[in-house]
Amino acid sequence: MTDPATDPVARAAEVLKGHRDSIDRLDAILVYTLGERFKHTQAVGMLKAQHDLPPSDPTREAAQIERLEDLAKEADLDPEFAKAFLNFIIDEVIRHHRKHQE
Repeated sequence: MTDPATDPVARAAEVLKGHRDSIDRLDAILVYTLGERFKHTQAVGMLKAQHDLPPSDPTREAAQIERLEDLAKEADLDPEFAKAFLNFIIDEVIRHHRKHQE
């Protein structure tokens, strides 16, 4: 067995395993967070459909995109990625709203 303290390849493998373990935990957090997020977006879509509210709210959407871009910059995340992600969520909200209207 190689000693990570003296073998750079073994040390790299150990560091890589640590990163991958963290990524796996973060992926789980993201999936559960998205699950919770979409429960609420579905509820919003149903509420809007029940009360004949429009499926989109351009003023709120613009504010949310600006907010998410600011958060992305603070988190050192590509703001374009954050914007695309929020647009995906908005599209899902609208899709669910239309589904509930049928």
